[in-house]
Amino acid sequence: MGLLDGKNAIIYGGGGSIGSAIARAFAREGCAVYLAGRTAASLQVLADDIQAGGGQAHPAVVDALDETAVQAHVAAVLEQAGSLDVCLNLIKRGDVQGTPLIDMSTGDLMRAVDQGLRSNFITARAAARCMCRQGRGVILHLNSASGAGAMPGMGSTGPADAAIETFMRYLAAEVGPAGVRVCGIWTAGVEETLTEEKIIEVSGPNGPSAVSARELIAGMSVLRRTPRLAEVAEAATFLASDRAAGITGSMTNVSAGLVLR
Repeated sequence: MGLLDGKNAIIYGGGGSIGSAIARAFAREGCAVYLAGRTAASLQVLADDIQAGGGQAHPAVVDALDETAVQAHVAAVLEQAGSLDVCLNLIKRGDVQGTPLIDMSTGDLMRAVDQGLRSNFITARAAARCMCRQGRGVILHLNSASGAGAMPGMGSTGPADAAIETFMRYLAAEVGPAGVRVCGIWTAGVEETLTEEKIIEVSGPNGPSAVSARELIAGMSVLRRTPRLAEVAEAATFLASDRAAGITGSMTNVSAGLVLR
């Protein structure tokens, strides 16, 4: 018996590093994963791999910022699977880091706030509506914990994290009486995601090297290392399961002690 036997999950941004790891863990535990994203090729590769391992995976091109597309996809999942038990949004927000706030443009600051909050609202709302009718369900979200305190150099990430986390806490309070849980994960500097390409994407060409970033994060972490994809995926799997039935409206810290809270 798997932790998620008989459950159905939509993972937005399922083709990314963290999304892929969580999708594999969910599928291993008996969950049918519906992989939503904008790049069909990466979603299909992941789905094929999960299916080859005996899991259930269904890819679909969905823009998480498009309300109509999200609602149509949720309806299609419900028609095919009969229920929606877990929803997780991991799409890219266009974060900008490494630029002092006083030197940052309004557009760079607001992009992550707007895209992050907007997409999480659209996807969580669509999921919560059907979950409330079902009387059960789990809505998951993930951020770096930058919104929980002042971290110089985090740029637009802190305001975006804070906005999404606050929205999710309010949502937890509203949908809790219907049996729906809303849980979050704090993680940052995940080992396998600290690549040169991804650092340049967020911090620009003058950002730290991947090696320097890993060493910096490990040096600040209580465990003296960076968190790993498998650890984030296992935490998400637990929170999505009935074993976490008493947890809602709170964040689970998977930062290897980078954040102590």
